[in-house]
Amino acid sequence: MAAELAASVLSVPHSRIRELADIAFGMASDEEPVLRLYFGESSQPTPAYIKQAAARALDAGFTFYTENAGLLSLREALAAYYQRMHQVALDARREIVVTASGVQALNVSIRCVLDPGDEALVLTPAWPNGSSIIAMANARAVAVPQPFITGKASRYGIDWGALEAAVTPRTRLLLYTSPSNPLGWVATEEDQDRLLAFSRKHNLWLMADEVYERLWYEGGPDGTPVPSILRKATRDDAVVVIQSFSKSYCMTGWRVGWLVAPADLAQKATQLNEFIVSHAAGFAQKAAETALEGGEPEIAAMVRTLKSNRDYCLDMLGTMPRVSVPRPEGAFYLFPRIEGITDSFEFCKRLLLETRVGLAPGAAFGPGGEGSIRICYAADRTVLEPAMERLKAFLQRI
Repeated sequence: MAAELAASVLSVPHSRIRELADIAFGMASDEEPVLRLYFGESSQPTPAYIKQAAARALDAGFTFYTENAGLLSLREALAAYYQRMHQVALDARREIVVTASGVQALNVSIRCVLDPGDEALVLTPAWPNGSSIIAMANARAVAVPQPFITGKASRYGIDWGALEAAVTPRTRLLLYTSPSNPLGWVATEEDQDRLLAFSRKHNLWLMADEVYERLWYEGGPDGTPVPSILRKATRDDAVVVIQSFSKSYCMTGWRVGWLVAPADLAQKATQLNEFIVSHAAGFAQKAAETALEGGEPEIAAMVRTLKSNRDYCLDMLGTMPRVSVPRPEGAFYLFPRIEGITDSFEFCKRLLLETRVGLAPGAAFGPGGEGSIRICYAADRTVLEPAMERLKAFLQRI
């Protein structure tokens, strides 16, 4: 055929995680299921009180169009959440936009700040969707790898020199994720201060993906959130926060997220929603509202379970040959480096085919990710424990 696909679309790579998942779906068998640890989701179902709220919303008639910005009642509940959890006052009508998932919040926000030919700095290894969305906007993602800093408190950090060197006249945005997918890294208060100072110095938009803020192990067992960048930003700062109900409330399939932004960006994002998804489903928004109101006990229990899973996996990895891994501070991922692995996709593919254990290849997360694998430890122990045992046996065998 004569007509061709757009070059900007062809330049966006297929998700390597989905590529492995497609292989796994083809291997599906009731007799011998695949132990799936490649997707970033809990194996726990959505809590019953949220599902019941959705059923009530359906009965009450929340099956019609809502405002492009989302139901005002949900935006007001979100504003109350930020006041309660972060002591941050937000204007529910002007600074919060409900979206059909966190990735859609990321999509519409990036579309609001990047023109074709612009550049965006991305701290990596990182969830690949951010860089792909940047490419879809005909802009360029510039990866700035996060180094692993060894010492008294080994952890990932930020290479401020590399970040400074990456700025060009075309740079318009700095995107980072805290807690990080896949590293489990959490930005310290000093990191937040320096990121804000950096964005102010270079007149950049600062976009913080805070989807995992409730999954933090340094804040105690009750699900205390990671301090949001909004605690430090002023209304003069070009700061956007990306959020979602998916991870903290076990609502990955519901597709409800939100963004917090200066009023001008929020207004334009609201208008763009009309041309992308119109709005998140009304009954799902009502369920999300209920999640905010009653979710604290469930979140606290989840954090305790995830911390136990993390510690189990760290202990197991410590017995495996050629494996090194820092202790993650948040989210629900481990990102171990395996000595001698030069093609993490082929490693994960072989692991899947030979042991039916599905992990995500480090190469999927950008520069700095090759040679590592990502393990999502949000699975039930009935999945997690045999998966780790099979991974150990596989590494010993090869």
